[in-house]
Amino acid sequence: MASVGSMCVRSASRLAVYTRSCSLKPLVSRCVRMSTTATESEKKQDSSPAKEAGTESEQSAVEKALLEQKTKLETEITELKDKYKRALAETENVRKRMQKQVDDAKIFGIQSFCKDLLDVSDILGKATTSVPKDQLTSANVHLTNLYEGLTMTEGQLLKVFTKHGLEKISPNEGDKFDPYVHEAMFQIPTKDKEGGTIAEITKGGYKLHERTLRPALVGVYKR
Repeated sequence: MASVGSMCVRSASRLAVYTRSCSLKPLVSRCVRMSTTATESEKKQDSSPAKEAGTESEQSAVEKALLEQKTKLETEITELKDKYKRALAETENVRKRMQKQVDDAKIFGIQSFCKDLLDVSDILGKATTSVPKDQLTSANVHLTNLYEGLTMTEGQLLKVFTKHGLEKISPNEGDKFDPYVHEAMFQIPTKDKEGGTIAEITKGGYKLHERTLRPALVGVYKR
């Protein structure tokens, strides 16, 4: 009987140990899982700031590169605009110069021809002024007709000059000497007249469209 009792006691103790061990296993396994999950969560939390810092650094580098590229492009655009404006201004200046040259060629293309005609006008003027006015009578018909013909020719020639922009420079005594339209051939000392004024006209001058073609030859008073 004693042996049977001891066996029963041992069996009961083993059953208790087994029961305790079976009930603790799920609890241990749950604790292990919770610990693992907490560790992984901590690792993720620890790695998140590092990743965010890395992302912000990459973004700042990209933004800096884009800003540099933008500044470079704006500078290039400004330079191109400046070059474009300068090119436009230069083209306009060239166009104006060429247009002025064309206009001057049209206006002053007859300049040399006009100079040659000035000698003809001078000869006609001398011819009309050399005729004695007291000889222009009905008794001297041929001389009168010749004088009238010369006068008409001279007048018609002056009309042609005026039509093409050729004007005569006819200064008067006492006018102020102008070096742009007058040429002083000699000086006349004086005490009564103002110095630097015209004293005598030797030959009339001409202007072609306000440009002096031949200055009037004059004498000037000198004090």
